[in-house]
Amino acid sequence: MDRFQHYIDGRFEDGAATFESLDPARGTAWAVMPLADAAEVDRAVQAAERAFVQGPWPGLTATARGKLLYRLADLVQAAAPRLAALETRDTGKILRETSAQIAYVAEYYRYYAGLADKIEGAHLPVDKPDMEVWLRREPVGVVAAIVPWNSQLFLSAVKLGPALAAGCTVVLKASEDGPAPLLEFARLVHEAGFPPGVVNILTGGPDAGRALTSHPLVAHIAFTGGPETARHIVRASADNLARVSLELGGKSPFIVFDDADLDSAANAQVAGIFAATGQSCVAGSRLLVQDSVKEAFLARLKAKAEAVAIGAPDRMETEVGPLCTARQRDRIVDLIARSVAAGARVITGGRAPAGAGFYFPPTILDCSDAPEAPALNEEFFGPVLSVRSFATEAEALALANDTAFGLASGVFTQNLTRAHRMIRGIRAGIVWVNTYRAVSPIVPFGGHGLSGHGREGGLAAALDYTAVKAVWLRTSDDPIPDPFVMR
Repeated sequence: MDRFQHYIDGRFEDGAATFESLDPARGTAWAVMPLADAAEVDRAVQAAERAFVQGPWPGLTATARGKLLYRLADLVQAAAPRLAALETRDTGKILRETSAQIAYVAEYYRYYAGLADKIEGAHLPVDKPDMEVWLRREPVGVVAAIVPWNSQLFLSAVKLGPALAAGCTVVLKASEDGPAPLLEFARLVHEAGFPPGVVNILTGGPDAGRALTSHPLVAHIAFTGGPETARHIVRASADNLARVSLELGGKSPFIVFDDADLDSAANAQVAGIFAATGQSCVAGSRLLVQDSVKEAFLARLKAKAEAVAIGAPDRMETEVGPLCTARQRDRIVDLIARSVAAGARVITGGRAPAGAGFYFPPTILDCSDAPEAPALNEEFFGPVLSVRSFATEAEALALANDTAFGLASGVFTQNLTRAHRMIRGIRAGIVWVNTYRAVSPIVPFGGHGLSGHGREGGLAAALDYTAVKAVWLRTSDDPIPDPFVMR
C-alpha cells in the first residue's frame, strides 16, 4: 500500500501512529496514513511560532511572499492531475470534478499572491495638531486551519492563501477521512520554497484537533466542517482566546418560480444536489417549487436523476460516485427512513445498492405533505433532495428562511423585481440567481447561523488574518506640558 507522511518544520516524517485509509469505491484499504498525537501537534505549532517570529519569513517583503504564492500556484496547476487522482482514490469524489476543481484552486493562490502587497494601512486625520497617526495591518500569528475531506484542496486554499499573503504561519490539519491529497500537497509547499515552519500539514482525529485548537500559541482558528465539531472548537478556543472563523454546513433552499426557465433550473438543481454526490456544504438540498409547475418540474428532475451515470469515480464518464464513508451512507439511510415514516414520498432512489463500495443513488423525496420530515431540516451530505411546494412569493420566502442554517440559496425567476425582493429577504450568505454553485477567488464565501461566521475568499479574508496597530507620532518639540492630562 502507498504510505504518506506529515510535514512539520520543513521535514517529512511518519506519525506517532498510523491508520489504513479506505478506497470508498471498493471499501478496501489502499494506503497507510500518519496519525498525529498531541506532542506532534505541539511540535508543529512551535515550528510555526518560530517561523513567525524569527528566520527569513518575518523579514520577507509582502511582494516576496506573493512570489512564493505564485510559485505554489504554478506547482498546483502542474500537479493537478496527480492531486485529482489521489483525491478521487481516497475520498471517492469523481475524477471529472476533482480534475476541474484542483486546476481552479491554482487561481486562488494567484489571487492572494497578487493581493499580498496590497494589504494597506491608513493615515488618520486626528483632532490633535501635533500628532501624526496611522494604522498598520500586521499578521495575527499562527493560524490553525482545519478542513474536512470534501473539496479539501479548495478549502485549504481559501485559508492558506489569505493567511500566507497576510504574513501568518499555518498548521493545517487534514481530515482523517481521505487526507492523501493534502499530505501530497505538502510536497508542493516544500518545492515552492516556503521557509521551514511557515506551513505545516498533518492529519489526526479529535485528540489532535483539540490539541491544535486549544494551543496557547494559536492566534486564529479557521475551520470548515459540521456545527457539532464547531461547538467543540469554540469551547477549546476559550483556553487561548484565539479568533475563530467557521464555515459550516447548510440546508440551502433552491427556489423555482412558475416563470423560470424550467430546463435551465432543472440542470442547475441536478448540479446543485447531485454533483459531488451531494457532499457539498452549499448543496441545494431543499427544492421549493411553485405549485403550478411542481409536477412538470419534478418530472424533469426525476428523468435527469435516473439518467445520472453512477460508477467508479476514476472514470471520466461517471457523474455520481460513492460516498466517502460507510458511516455517511448509514446516516442517509436512517434519515430517509425517518422522513418516509413522517410522510415523505420517495420519487426516485432511496435505497443503497448491493455490492462493494459506499454508493447511494440520486434520491428525491417529496415532503410537501410531511412538514416535520427530518429531510427538510437535517443536512444529509449526500445525493438526497427534499421537495416542498409553495403558492406565493411570501410563502416561498418564509419556507426558505425556515432553517437554522444560512449559507447558500438559489432563486430561479425571470421577474427582475421579484429576484431583488428575494435577494433582500433570504437570510443566507450567498444568493445565486438563475445559476448555482458558481465560485470565484474574488468573491467572499460564508454564512450565518448554524452555517458559521466569517468569510473566505476576496479581500475580506486576507484582512481577517491581520490585526490593526495604531501608531501615534508626536511632532512637536515642545515639552509635554502636563503628564497627568490625556492629550
